[in-house]
Amino acid sequence: MVSGFDAYRVFTQTLQSLRGSRSRAAVVCDGPVPITWKITDYDREFFRRELDSFVPENVFDAHAHLYELGHWSSPEAVKAGPAIASFQTYKEQIDWLIPGRKTAGLFFGVGFNEASRKLSNDFVARELSKDPGSRSLLIVSPRQDTSQVGAELQSFGMAGLKVYHTFCSRAPTWEAEINEYLTEEHVRAANDRGLVIMLHIVKARALADTANQNQIRSYCERYPNIKMVLAHAARGFNPFHTIEGVGALKGLHNVWCDTSGITEAGGFEAIIEVLGHKRLLWGSDYPISHFRGRCVYIGDEFVWLYGETLDWETVNPIGRVRPLLVGHESLRALKHAATRLRLTDRDLEDIFFNNAHAMLGM
Repeated sequence: MVSGFDAYRVFTQTLQSLRGSRSRAAVVCDGPVPITWKITDYDREFFRRELDSFVPENVFDAHAHLYELGHWSSPEAVKAGPAIASFQTYKEQIDWLIPGRKTAGLFFGVGFNEASRKLSNDFVARELSKDPGSRSLLIVSPRQDTSQVGAELQSFGMAGLKVYHTFCSRAPTWEAEINEYLTEEHVRAANDRGLVIMLHIVKARALADTANQNQIRSYCERYPNIKMVLAHAARGFNPFHTIEGVGALKGLHNVWCDTSGITEAGGFEAIIEVLGHKRLLWGSDYPISHFRGRCVYIGDEFVWLYGETLDWETVNPIGRVRPLLVGHESLRALKHAATRLRLTDRDLEDIFFNNAHAMLGM
């Protein structure tokens, strides 16, 4: 696991439960990092100037979380946000990122442990019953048998499975093989029903790891009816991991990647160039989208800089630095990729809406 982060283990474990492994050389701060939760005039002006003409009118958010604070294994990092992140709360707060857009999405919880998995699934199912234009995913544990998973899917009416490495018995779970938390039995059940599988790969080099490449390809080739979504641009927080590895997925018709939480353009560019723009889905990663800061690649690793990781007033000797919302940083990275690759307005409508609708058969 990561060395040197004991001083704020609770905080980083919460953030990493959404992000993925940091390297053994990861940089950390000396104490807990408070999270602010607000929209400012600076954010509004940035969106108006940089993003308003870029984001289409209709948006389908392919990666967002609904939750109550008690569903988190450690809620410290999100305590500044809403105690209950209901569907209505999401609708109100996604307007911070993309004001005036018509938004639906693909939602799941944060109960990535045995204690809160069912509570989290129950909550999401209740909330999504309020919006026929949205869909939800069932958090599953590798310990569940397929009959139990099938019964829960039928009961909740969900569109697929959300799997996560924290259910693994190995330590650290950040080095888990995909089949340790996404079992073949669950893949077979998803294949029989034509379900989505939302997969956050781990291991230090993410998609550049050949074992991850081989497992994804094996599942997708042998179970052609699954719809595999590789979260966070195939966990491309260091874009060079996605750039290096995405070619291994070429030719697979049942793989997509979402944009959630990624603040570097390189991974998006590689996905579009190798797999095509129809394989990319916009996702906010709410509530992480409402943190302030960004992820920065350094060497073969990456580090997250949040609102109070640094003294932003003095870190730059020539002037003040004002960190943006993570969601705006991610949108700007996507805009950069789209501009460089000369995507059309229709291509952007696909990424923000049509691709997810087609994948889900909506």
